[in-house]
Amino acid sequence: MKQQIEDFINYLNIERGLSLNTCLAYESDLTQYRAFLEENGIQAWDSTKIDMTGYLNFLRHTQLKSVSISRKVAGIKTFYRFMENEGLIEFNPTLYLESPSIKSWATSKLPKFLTAKEVELLLNQPEVTKPTGLRDKAILEFMYATGSRVAEVTSLNVSQINLEIGFANIIGKGSKERIVPLGKFASNYIGEYLEKGRPYLIKSGEQVTRLFVNWRGKGITRQALWMMIKKYALAGGIKKDISPHTLRHSFATHLLANDADLRSVQEMLGHANITTTQIYTHINHARLKTLHAKYHPRG
Repeated sequence: MKQQIEDFINYLNIERGLSLNTCLAYESDLTQYRAFLEENGIQAWDSTKIDMTGYLNFLRHTQLKSVSISRKVAGIKTFYRFMENEGLIEFNPTLYLESPSIKSWATSKLPKFLTAKEVELLLNQPEVTKPTGLRDKAILEFMYATGSRVAEVTSLNVSQINLEIGFANIIGKGSKERIVPLGKFASNYIGEYLEKGRPYLIKSGEQVTRLFVNWRGKGITRQALWMMIKKYALAGGIKKDISPHTLRHSFATHLLANDADLRSVQEMLGHANITTTQIYTHINHARLKTLHAKYHPRG
């Protein structure tokens, strides 16, 4: 059970870009929940014996404030959704658990995103005269062009890219496929990387299916992707604390800011529910309010 918590914290840190303190708080809450289950003889996360009401009663008897209980329960629900999406459990005992009335701490803040100028700065940092630099440029252009998740980028195979028609066949959560346009910049740099970069990273005679590989010719990892983006953000003088997921947020925010319809953005992001996509309309509303307050005489 400990391993699943570690996988979840790794996901929060690398893919969602949550801060260290937030990740530690999640870990603490889940470790407490795990201890409660084990004390009651439950050794599997998807055991049908799990009584969520019993855990809620336990939390209430510890005299925690309602906001703390709501945070813990919301975190547990997020953890179970993660395990369900990753295929780690067959049964989600929180499926019909009523959501806390107080807004979850993990979703109370709007996602961080880059301005178009900041994206340009980030994308211009890789040194494309080197195979690894050309690879990094292709990765960044691909992520911004498609809004892909980290796991979707690291698991991407060459066969999923069609440069002739300019589309990528992305396999997302739950093995769901979606077709996303690449755009001319991503298409051009991926083509150049396939011709001038990738062959130099793969040992002669080896058959490698992954599109993006490291200097040893193996598929690039989530950790390497995270470190790469941090490095280029620092080199570009970008002050924001960003993660690979920031490019996904930027992709969606910029599309909606330029009048893309919500349904199309939902489809390209691979969101099962449009309410998940609507968070980006909130970002635009917040931005408009900031601009109005700054520039309007009565702001």
